Amino acid sequence: MPSDAVATGGDDNDNDGHDSHDYPVIKGFATPQGTEKFVQAAAAKGRPPGHFRTFDGLRLSSIGMGTYLGDLSKEDDLAVENAVYRSVSSGAVNVIDTAINYRAMRSEKSIGRALARLQRDGVASRDQLFISTKNGYITNDGDFPGVDVMEYVYRMYIAAGVMTADDISSGYNVMKPEYLARCIDKSLANMRLSTIDLVYIHNAFESWHKDVSREQFMEMLARAFELYERYREEGKLRYYGMATWTCFRVMPESDEYLSLESVVRVAEQAAAGGGGSSSGGNKKNHGFRFIQLPYNLAYSEALLSKNQKVGRETMTVLEAAAKLGIGVFASAPLFQGRLLRAQVPDYAGASDPVSKLLQIVRSSPSVIAPLVGQKKPEHVEENLKVADLPPLSEQEFRKAVDTLMNRPMSG
Repeated sequence: MPSDAVATGGDDNDNDGHDSHDYPVIKGFATPQGTEKFVQAAAAKGRPPGHFRTFDGLRLSSIGMGTYLGDLSKEDDLAVENAVYRSVSSGAVNVIDTAINYRAMRSEKSIGRALARLQRDGVASRDQLFISTKNGYITNDGDFPGVDVMEYVYRMYIAAGVMTADDISSGYNVMKPEYLARCIDKSLANMRLSTIDLVYIHNAFESWHKDVSREQFMEMLARAFELYERYREEGKLRYYGMATWTCFRVMPESDEYLSLESVVRVAEQAAAGGGGSSSGGNKKNHGFRFIQLPYNLAYSEALLSKNQKVGRETMTVLEAAAKLGIGVFASAPLFQGRLLRAQVPDYAGASDPVSKLLQIVRSSPSVIAPLVGQKKPEHVEENLKVADLPPLSEQEFRKAVDTLMNRPMSG
């Protein structure tokens, strides 16, 4: 197919929803050389060089594609697959985000089919694309709709001795390493990948803080990070992180608060072999390099709330991330479409509703990209318009904050 081709359905799936083609595993991962090649190809399609951020040598698009919403249907399977294909082939996106529980694994499978097509058609090779997923929440497999979540978990994990019912939090989350390992292996199979660029632990503190003490949670997190470090050594993942909802946005007095600096310390100990100090000459680089959190005009805490400490200095989570060498991806930049009804003034060349909402987020310090969910072709085109604009300069950003939030930016 040519680069703008759209799959029409029916060929890649048989009647029960299983893949009928035996696609080979796609080997490799995002590299500095590969992502730079993507930038050069995007420039030839008119994308401004400033559209891409550089993090740890990787050139990543300042708009990423999310795959959260949708029905468990062949129609939405195909819509997600085509949206990934179109987003990447446009030159606007080389960051794709998902989770094993999104659409009960079917989003991951749609991504896998899109990646196979992109590689087969010579549109983009594996080393040009940054793929992230999440694990922790319990899920079933949407290709078996007759098996609900709890039955699937019992058959696959509890009966097999991987975990017990007590390992599931009141928020339906599991942090036991044996379960997380199974999830990573399943995500690799779903997307037909040899390596995932980034694996997040998914809303872990939000799901567990009512069930365990903070000290217990940090011990559980350490064991999870030790697993991720082992999977890094085995080449199954490159980085890991925390996908969160509230813990990095609320103030320290909240029961849901988590210190980013304390999480980095856990990762340092995990990389050092667990339990010991990470200081000194034997310090090993850890893989905890990313967080994901909601950030938009309604949820502006990441930019405005000085709720984190690094050393003795109090700062916002975006500032803390920069100081600690952590990249930030922003979830819910359109607030699942609710902000599209807001009266947002035009600013700095952004005039259509989507661009006005995305431009401020993608231009924020420490933010690599907002992650935008999209399936319908018209939404893909609308959401990617902002990629034609360079992100705001620091001065333009400060003026935009004053305009959009009607308050001066601190500092």
